[in-house]
Amino acid sequence: MCLSTAYKNEISEETAIMNNVMEIECSDNQIILIDLMGRRCSVEGSLLKASLTDGYVILKTD
Repeated sequence: MCLSTAYKNEISEETAIMNNVMEIECSDNQIILIDLMGRRCSVEGSLLKASLTDGYVILKTD
C-alpha cells in the first residue's frame, strides 16, 4: 500500500496538509484527500505533482 503526505505548493513541515493519504479525488478546482482512517480534507487548487513511490503529493493553491 502506498500512502502519501499532501503538501501545499512545496514540501516542508509548514505546508503539510494531511498524512497517510490513500485516495485523491479531483473535481473542478477542488481536491479531496482521504486518509487511512477515512478522514476527508477538501482543498481548493490543483494537482501539481505526485510521487507515490516517494510518498508525497504537492497541490498548487493560492
